[in-house]
Amino acid sequence: MTTWLLLRGLTRESGHWGSFLPLMQQACPDDVLLPLDFAGNGVWHDQASPWTVQGMVAHCRGQLEEKGIQPPYHVLAMSLGAMVAVAWAQTYPEEISRQVLINTSLRPFNPFYQRFQPRNIATIARLVLSAANASDWEHTIWRMTSRLSDPDVINDWVNLRQLHPVSPLNSLRQLWAAARFTAPAQSPATPTLLLASTLDSLVSVQCSRSVARAWHWPLAEHPTAGHDLPLDDADWVVKHMLG
Repeated sequence: MTTWLLLRGLTRESGHWGSFLPLMQQACPDDVLLPLDFAGNGVWHDQASPWTVQGMVAHCRGQLEEKGIQPPYHVLAMSLGAMVAVAWAQTYPEEISRQVLINTSLRPFNPFYQRFQPRNIATIARLVLSAANASDWEHTIWRMTSRLSDPDVINDWVNLRQLHPVSPLNSLRQLWAAARFTAPAQSPATPTLLLASTLDSLVSVQCSRSVARAWHWPLAEHPTAGHDLPLDDADWVVKHMLG
């Protein structure tokens, strides 16, 4: 039996996996799927987010210790979650036996304008300065991260934001942690598969390509999906991660 840890991205929570989780569970019925929330998100939304990616690793490990769930683990992680997975595998290599990383970016392999594409900065700034409501936020995030049109998904995201609101300060803390995290000089020894979206409009696909070249990790690219690849094509993700 394999325990899969699932880690989402900036200000996202386990609820954002949506219909991907039951699909993955159907594909690997004997495995345990365990989505974890970072401090400041989801069930931990009233806690302060760490200023560092290593702090996020510590919080995740604390959750597992409380639950009595022992390593080794497999990890499926995207975006900021993938940075946490890399830091985890670097610091505690005996705990992570395999990882699948989706649409991530790692300093110093790419410049900031590829790690967070500039056209999104003004949009986010307008939302913050205008004190946008949950619906405005989630419609905007959907436009930046998905290439699908699914009103039900957006409604689910609005409900999640209302149930577990992420404070502006915690959003800033997570953004700071992501921006400042620097990848190790050598790749973690953990077997790793990179998945990326060629048309990702939030994080340039060049980021995954750079990591793949530098660390000689295999990379599979989806030709049409957006940043939220498990949302846009869950079947494709499951096929590649279990293939």
